[in-house]
Amino acid sequence: MKNSMNGTLLQSSAIVEKIKAFTELLKVRLSFLVIFSSAFGFVLSSSSSIDLSKLTYLLLGGFALTGAANILNQVFEKDLDFLMKRTQKRPLPSERLTIQEALTCSLLLAMFGFVILISKVNVLTAFLTLTSLILYAFCYTPMKRISPFAVLVGAFPGAMPPLIGWVANTNSISVEALTIFCLQFIWQFPHFWAIAWVLDDDYKKAGFRLLPSSGGRDTNTAFQIMIYTLFLIPLGLLPTKMGIVGINAGIITTICGVLFLAQTFYLMKVGTEKAAKQIMFGSFLYLPIVQISFMMDKL
Repeated sequence: MKNSMNGTLLQSSAIVEKIKAFTELLKVRLSFLVIFSSAFGFVLSSSSSIDLSKLTYLLLGGFALTGAANILNQVFEKDLDFLMKRTQKRPLPSERLTIQEALTCSLLLAMFGFVILISKVNVLTAFLTLTSLILYAFCYTPMKRISPFAVLVGAFPGAMPPLIGWVANTNSISVEALTIFCLQFIWQFPHFWAIAWVLDDDYKKAGFRLLPSSGGRDTNTAFQIMIYTLFLIPLGLLPTKMGIVGINAGIITTICGVLFLAQTFYLMKVGTEKAAKQIMFGSFLYLPIVQISFMMDKL
């Protein structure tokens, strides 16, 4: 009896660990940030009441396809993740999950997400989301070891969620949709490069080349971070100019842009990892604050 109970407990513990490993593989927190951006685009495109049913299907399908893309990224980088301190304990390099288990999970999620989007939202949304997965997993991921242009390639799937949210609600790609796409597209550069600056030593172990120009943590890289951040200020005002949101959202976005820009001047001055880390955290704050202010203004 006692042996049977111990066996049951061990089995239950193994199941719990397996579920935990799959949850890590999905990168749940990152996936939620992605679908939040989709919800942002959906809400921003709503002229009257919000179709909660369609929004729910968008979030469900989007989460599934984002999870599938995250898994493929880790499958392709399994051996590279083992080389880096921050990724060594991920489910695949730590061998808590097998490649076959990961690929099966990715395939099932991709199929489920695509079917949900194409049947319950619209065809254009489904294909844009699938395109985002392909760009992220099959273009950006392998290119990280080849050229700094990987950041440019990765910026496209990174900026797709608000565009996808807009298209989910309207079934069309409008100038307004492209405007919010451009805002998130330009934000990707200071965001990615700040992370690459902070994690440069770890990235070099895997052969990743993500910093611009010569690939160094130098004044030239800091200058490029500053230039792209500078573009966020006029881009952040465009939605107000176009009547997508009101003046309050425009003021908040401008203040956030100026504060974000100030951090880049400090990086140019001192060129330290601490200054880059401040930009990294600043980028994490900038986007959700801007998106929330836009949605609150819209609602």
